[in-house]
Amino acid sequence: MSEAPIEVACPTCGKPVPWTAQSQWRPFCSERCRLIDLGEWLSEEHRIPGDPVPPEH
Repeated sequence: MSEAPIEVACPTCGKPVPWTAQSQWRPFCSERCRLIDLGEWLSEEHRIPGDPVPPEH
């Protein structure tokens, strides 16, 4: 008896994505959603919280 694969929501569009080796873009549903997320990181729309970096002299 095999269990159904775990499904996660695509971080970009929310579409369910099976968490299996065959899911090429996991956790994203597609290359498009993966590239949208990458663009958001590169344009600094996403940030990891932390202490401010002191200015360099």
